[in-house]
Amino acid sequence: MQSKGEVVMEEKTKILIVDDNPDVRTQLSGMLAGMEEVKLVGTAANGMTAIDMINRFKPDIVLLDIIMPQLDGFGVIEYLNEHDCMPNVIVISALSQENFIMRALEMGVKYYIAKPFECDNIKNRIRDLIAMSKGMMPVRAHNLTPTSGSETRSIDEKISSVFITIGIPAHIKGYHFLREAIKMVVENPDIINRITKDLYPGIAKHFNTSPSKVERAIRHAIEVAWTRGRIDNINQVFGYNVYNKNDKPTNGEFIALIADKLIIEKSA
Repeated sequence: MQSKGEVVMEEKTKILIVDDNPDVRTQLSGMLAGMEEVKLVGTAANGMTAIDMINRFKPDIVLLDIIMPQLDGFGVIEYLNEHDCMPNVIVISALSQENFIMRALEMGVKYYIAKPFECDNIKNRIRDLIAMSKGMMPVRAHNLTPTSGSETRSIDEKISSVFITIGIPAHIKGYHFLREAIKMVVENPDIINRITKDLYPGIAKHFNTSPSKVERAIRHAIEVAWTRGRIDNINQVFGYNVYNKNDKPTNGEFIALIADKLIIEKSA
């Protein structure tokens, strides 16, 4: 029984930071350190570690990036929904296209904030969620913060954006081999004509593996996209009907198609 005059300490809101960029993790950690009502329970640099920490620490709020190694942010959200353990999620991502924002919100994300972000904006969204959990106010309309840096997105971000759209998950090995292949072709378009002589061996050397494993892993990544059935998304990426469900491209065709798209965007 509470004694007269005893001060009741409110339990702090537990927050987990998930971002592969150490500078962003440091910035967000410093921001949370200045908020007396919250407690940082940990940080994660990839989606697999994030899932482990969510299961272990049961955070109330997760600040989640989308483009990450091993498992991307959408993969994390899918897992949380499938296992009915979804905390309040605020996505903080360099992907600011409307289709990504809408997909995240449809999956149950509370807010989607685009990078570069303002800490005050994130703190306000956190306080909104805390207030909502206490029944003090409803959640406001989802905050879609525009980014001023979308035109200068890195080649890695652009490739990851394409992969997420067409359904190539970040946790499969072919994801990283395919991304490296596209980057190499963007930098040197002629190398696509020497795919077995130079491209696969170059990727294999970078990842300390064999060219045959690179070729098989890339083929698997493409097959995953087709198995997931996002052919409409694939055609939407390129702006016209390129493929149908039964018309899978070769590794070289697929790499060249994405590389050509990025080269055209770069020169536009």
